[in-house]
Amino acid sequence: MLVEKKGYKMVKNPYEQYKNNAIATATPAELTLMLYEGAIKFGNLAIKAIEENDIEKAYRNIVKVQNIISEFRNTLDFKYPVAKDFDRVYEYLERRLVEANMTKDKEIMEEVVGHIRSMRDTWKEVMKRAKMAENQ
Repeated sequence: MLVEKKGYKMVKNPYEQYKNNAIATATPAELTLMLYEGAIKFGNLAIKAIEENDIEKAYRNIVKVQNIISEFRNTLDFKYPVAKDFDRVYEYLERRLVEANMTKDKEIMEEVVGHIRSMRDTWKEVMKRAKMAENQ
């Protein structure tokens, strides 16, 4: 976001501009990784909010994780057989997130974040192997 000040254009928040540029120039694989990272971040924020008994903050962050998981489900390409497996995992995570949000259960959130972390780590490995294959 730019702010006008006495004829000069200044960046209001350089971090925000960097983040927007990173998203705009990311490959689909990098965007997927960013979504996994975001889900983990919001999941951890929800866990902390549950620990602090901040119900509203927990709710908001769990919903953010739910939205990311929904986005993953919506973008599955079912022409690949593995998509059905991913869909089942995402469906399970969505159910657990609804349950966690209704009960504000820290253990459920820790389970969900653990699954997402594992999926993120696998995705990183896939990206690494694809890059190695590309360079051969």
